[in-house]
Amino acid sequence: MKKETIEQKEKIKQVMHEFHAGTLKSGKKGINGKVTNPKQAIAIALNEVEDLKK
Repeated sequence: MKKETIEQKEKIKQVMHEFHAGTLKSGKKGINGKVTNPKQAIAIALNEVEDLKK
């Protein structure tokens, strides 16, 4: 498994900070409301990191 880059670590940190602050939203442009499940927050963070690779 490859190590994460600094940018990827920062993105995960940012998303988890948004989750703990209560400002992380799901869906396109946040139309599905706030994320309340920590597992969903992790999934969103990993998905956004995957988008950085492209």
